[in-house]
This record gives sequence, C-alpha cells and structure tokens, in this order.
Amino acid sequence: MAANHTTPLIERRSIDYIPEAERHGRLFSQFTLWMGANLQITAIVTGALAVVLGGDVFWSLMGLLIGQLIGGGVMALHAAQGPKLGLPQMISSRVQFGVYGAAIPIVLVCLMYLGFTATGTVLSGQALGQLFGVSDSVGILIFASVIVLVTVLGYRVIHFIGRVASVIGVIAFVYLFSRLMSQTDVGALLQIRHFSWSSFLLAVSLAASWQIAFGPYVADYSRYLPSSTSSVKTFFAAGLGSVIGAQVAMILGVFAAAMSNGQFAGHEVAYIVGLSGTGATAALLYFSIAFGKVTISTLNSYGSFMCIATIISGFRGRLEVTRLQRLVFVLVIVGTATLIALLGQHSFLGAFKSFILFLLAFFTPWSAINLVDYYCITRERYDVPALADPNGRYGRWNLLGISVYVFGVLVQLPFISTKFYTGPLVAALGDVDISWIIGLVLPAALYYLCAKKWHGTVPDQLILPKEQGAIPTTNGLAAQA
Repeated sequence: MAANHTTPLIERRSIDYIPEAERHGRLFSQFTLWMGANLQITAIVTGALAVVLGGDVFWSLMGLLIGQLIGGGVMALHAAQGPKLGLPQMISSRVQFGVYGAAIPIVLVCLMYLGFTATGTVLSGQALGQLFGVSDSVGILIFASVIVLVTVLGYRVIHFIGRVASVIGVIAFVYLFSRLMSQTDVGALLQIRHFSWSSFLLAVSLAASWQIAFGPYVADYSRYLPSSTSSVKTFFAAGLGSVIGAQVAMILGVFAAAMSNGQFAGHEVAYIVGLSGTGATAALLYFSIAFGKVTISTLNSYGSFMCIATIISGFRGRLEVTRLQRLVFVLVIVGTATLIALLGQHSFLGAFKSFILFLLAFFTPWSAINLVDYYCITRERYDVPALADPNGRYGRWNLLGISVYVFGVLVQLPFISTKFYTGPLVAALGDVDISWIIGLVLPAALYYLCAKKWHGTVPDQLILPKEQGAIPTTNGLAAQA
C-alpha cells in the first residue's frame, strides 16, 4: 500500500506504536533500504579485513558468505517482528527484560550506534575531502551536517534515500567490478588456497557480526508496514537486501585488498576510487561513496534517538518528544559520533576490526533471548499496552531475561579475541574466536529451558492498543482509551 499523500514529510512519531491507519509502504522498500545500507564503503573495508588480516581470496569469500547467511537470518527474524508489533525493536525487549531492565541492552546498543556512525563518518569524510578538495576533518563535518538533516526528517526520507542509494550503489559497484576485472587476474587469485581455521572463522565472524549488529533496529524500519504483511515475506525482503548488498560489497573488498600489495590499509577510500582512474569518474565515485554512507549513518543516528527516548520513557514515566527535542537529541548524538571520528580517524582500520568483533559479545545474547521468546515462548503474543506500565504484566525488572543475558555475555569471555581483550582459551583454539557462536547457542538454549518453566503469563493472543480514541501514554505507546 502506498503512503497516503497527507503523510507529513517530517515524521511525527518517535517510539510510538504505529496505528493501522498510519501504516504504509511496500515490502520492496525493505529490500532497497537494506541493500542501499550495505552497498557502501564500510562493507567493502569489512570484506577487505579478511584478506588484510591473513586470509586468502577463496576461503575469505566462502567464510564471508556463510557469515552473511547466519547473521542475515538473525537480522531478518528481527525485521519480521516490525509489522506485527508496530513498535521499535528495543521497546519490545521490555517483554524479556522488564520496563526498566530493557535499559541494560539498550545502553549497549547506543554505544554500538555511536561506534558505527563514527567509523562510517571517517570514511565519508575521506570521500568528501577528496571530492571538494578539503581536509578529511572538514569532510567529516560536512557529512555530519547531512546526517543531522536526514535523521530529523525521519522514516519517509530515510526510505527514499535508501532507494536512491540502492540505484547509485548498483551502478557504482558494477563499474568498480568491471574495472577490477580488467586490472587483475581474478581466476589466479581464486586458485591460491591456503586454508586456515583462524582466517576462515575470522571471515565468518566479520560477516556475521556485520549482520547481527542490525538486529537491534531493523524492526524500526518495518514497523510502518501494514500488520497483515507476511512475516515470511518481510524476512526475505529485509534479509536478502542486506545479505546481497553486504556480500557484493565485501567481495569487492576482498579482491581490492588482494591486489593492493599492502596499499589498501590506511587509504581505503582513495584506493577503491583509484581503481577507476581520475577526473570526473573519480569525483562521481567519491560522491557515491559519501551518499552510500548517508543511508546507514542515518539509520544509526535515528536508532540512537529511538533508544535514548526509550530509556528515558521507561524511567520517567512520560515522554512526549517535540520536534525541537528531537533535533537536540540528534545534534547530541551526531555531535558525539563526529567528535569520536575526528579523534580516531588516523587509527581507523585496526580500531574498527576490534570494535565490530567485540560488539558480538553484547548483541548475540540479546538477539538469542529476544528471538527465542518471540518465536518459541510467547509466539508473537505480546501485550503491547503493558509495555508502557512498570506495574503491569512485564514488571520493572525481569530477572530471568537479565540473568540469562549476563550469562550470555560472561560465557563468551574465554573465547573472545580482540584488541581490547583476549580470552584464556583463544590460544588453545589456534587463535580462533568462536565467542559469537557460544553467545548465540548457549543463551538461546538456557532461556528456552528456563522460560518454559518460569516465564510470566502469556496472553492468549497479541494485544494491541485501541486505535479509536487512543491517547499517548507514559512511554509513547498508545493506550486503551
């Protein structure tokens, strides 16, 4: 169903439940949004890391594909919740963690958004600096200004930019691939095969972490779809868009790193554009790189705003976000990310690799708990109005969900291998980081077993707010009038 012509350009809702009368959009927009979000320079760099850090081309590509499918499946299962619940993803976590307890994973999600926005801003600043002939720092500030504007405008503009970014991204990537194929013997690179478990699993982890990190906010962008939208179709629309876009970008990164003779690290944007030559073509590619980052950086900033609003609403008991307050939220969020980008731009690649791998320890247990509860325990039967009531069905703190989450984080510590921290069992496993696998499987199994015995009451069916005479309540959700 197409958007109604009376729908305002500036989104008026923040963390509210979306009434059926305001639902709009098509599944194809989910595909284009997530393809556009992934056909971008950071995904190229992520793929390149598999080679820069020791892998060969063939096994890096295989590892990345497996990681995309595993992580993309997790991500898409979250996306399918959006049309059914009409809520931002992290508010629904109140079912598993409690109205107050949900703040625990949400705070960590905010840190993730800041990190991804900052690292994306570094690469976009490089592109804009080259395009306009200014320093990378000035390029970072220009990019940050664009992100503030688009984030304030909200949902409709984000989806529009996603569609445009998909078209620009496909054109740019087709051209870059054609140039790459003409400059290197791809067949010869694929024939060099030196399998290593550590390098292979690093590639799997890079792609899986990339996809899983979308989980905390992917439903934010499917929640406007009509509630009758097929969950299976939503799963495939968002999942395929994300997996295809990311894998294409990472394939380009693998080949670019393999043929760079060590020149890729530290000069990621310039090297990629250098494949095409100079002049007008290079300028267009710099523009496409910066524009491609607009989509995902806006998603991160928008997600930060949603999460902060969710945390405040849980504890204050009432939050009505005006447009001015929304602007202030966004300025603080983007300003913080920009400061991080300016301070960390010269040590980007190593910090980014450690950052995205370390994130897995905090988000795989959350995903495991949320998905097991939604699909296996409650089976989509949420009491949405109760999510606004600390004294209601879900309470202030859900010790079951919080305890399993803490267990899920701690049980990974012996297996983590990052610049920040290396667990005691990593060396015995040949320096292979398998923490994300532990963090998915064990919390999922433990939560399922415990929730079957100690879970609170589950409604007989999904309870949604009344839409006739609905009024805003303490948490931005519509309540029974």
